[in-house]
Amino acid sequence: MQYPAPIAKLINSFTKLPGIGAKTAARLAFYVIDMPETDVTEFAQALVNVKRDLTVCEICGNISDTNPCQICQDESRDQSMVLVVEDARDVMSLERMQEYHGLYHVLNGVLSPMEGVGPEDLNVPALINRLHDETIQEVIIATNATAEGEATAMYLARLLKPAGIKVTRLAHGLSVGSDIEYADEMTLYRAIEGRREI
Repeated sequence: MQYPAPIAKLINSFTKLPGIGAKTAARLAFYVIDMPETDVTEFAQALVNVKRDLTVCEICGNISDTNPCQICQDESRDQSMVLVVEDARDVMSLERMQEYHGLYHVLNGVLSPMEGVGPEDLNVPALINRLHDETIQEVIIATNATAEGEATAMYLARLLKPAGIKVTRLAHGLSVGSDIEYADEMTLYRAIEGRREI
């Protein structure tokens, strides 16, 4: 038996999300059918708003509803440090820790020759431009402890060292193969405290 077209379309839409297979998508679709119409409307509006109202910060590359983002606008933050992360989710994870008070730079990925991602595909030129500001004294590289993350960290270190800026890497308080997004606050705190120059 085939699903009616509206249900089939909703199931198909859910399967486009990462980690959602056909069975889970069907379960979610039937859950939506049972939701009050106002909740469904709010949910749909939230999806539309996320695409319409968010932008990428022209300074750091973080996702924000303002441009520049609130972190870049905050003059009370330590302007001498820039912490480089793979994506915006990492910024959110580090901010939850409430121990790092510097600036951020989002690469929007890592080097991955197997997937055809090279330096030109990352937000590296904007980072280089930021370093012309002599207030930045240290760049902390906080890519994940994966082969791609390590390769990206080494690439950035070689690129930045000649500029005379201190380049450090998060300590391996983060387990190898893990993502910053899923680390707890204490692990992140120890990783920042134990960073080392590379």
